[in-house]
Amino acid sequence: MSDFQRWIAAVLNAAADSFELQPASADASFRSYYRVLIDGRSLVAMDASAERASCTPFVNIARLLAGGEVNVPAIIAENLDAGWLLLSDLGCQTYLDVLNTDNADELFDAAIGALIAQQHIAAPPTFPQYDAALLRRELELFPEWYLQRHLGLTIDAALRVQLDTIFDTLIGQVLKQSRVLVHRDFMPRNLMLSEPLPGVLDFQDAVVGPISYDAICLFKDAFISWPEARVERWLKNYWQRAREAQLPVPNSFADFYADCDYMGAQRHLKVIGIFARICHRDGKPKYVGDVPRFFNYLHGVCERRPELSALAALLEKISAL
Repeated sequence: MSDFQRWIAAVLNAAADSFELQPASADASFRSYYRVLIDGRSLVAMDASAERASCTPFVNIARLLAGGEVNVPAIIAENLDAGWLLLSDLGCQTYLDVLNTDNADELFDAAIGALIAQQHIAAPPTFPQYDAALLRRELELFPEWYLQRHLGLTIDAALRVQLDTIFDTLIGQVLKQSRVLVHRDFMPRNLMLSEPLPGVLDFQDAVVGPISYDAICLFKDAFISWPEARVERWLKNYWQRAREAQLPVPNSFADFYADCDYMGAQRHLKVIGIFARICHRDGKPKYVGDVPRFFNYLHGVCERRPELSALAALLEKISAL
């Protein structure tokens, strides 16, 4: 029996053979999750011993979100020094498991409600900020891991100028937006079929940042795509409900839609870089298979936003390789 299993047994005051551990999810990080089955009930154990620093933010943000009536796992027990948590179980099915054309409106309607509740939560003054430095660090993942490592391109002076032009434009647009509590991965894979709907997971990287971030994250997902007309309708539904809830969205939907496009472009470039890094650094190549989805998103943004002509030119160059 491992130290992790002994800790679970001690927390539950249970014999070693009285509970069963089953893998609970596949994760792109170095955290591992296990479903703990004991006496007809189910809990979730998180082993973050490989990245212990992620546990404290997880616990703190879980309590912050729960206080704002967002359905997140309850913290049953914690060993922050070891990187272990025991949590309530929000269920076995994610939104991604079940989303289809017929149920998407209903499921996303509930997700919008949870997002608005989250965005009403006042973050502590010391909370991390989605500032220009963080936005740029994320964007630099694209040239470092995708252009150089994955495609084998050299970042010469001309390409560096082009990248800086793109990054400066996106960061400038994003920093104009109103700021709220941002999950940073508010997507179908991290939303659970739970009561109340949805259960929300993987929030430990939350920051204070642009109000459009989580909305565009929800509808421009890494693993499932929707027609742009339907995305626009969902974004309008969010925008209308956010206005009614007195959240600081723009007065015009056209302005909010533009904000989502600029924020989305920043995120799409970041995720392409992250997926290339997961492939080449972590030996998990399957994520690169979803990179074309993000290039499709970027092409759509460039068609709508002529201000991103430098990005359109870069995409054309990449497409020709």
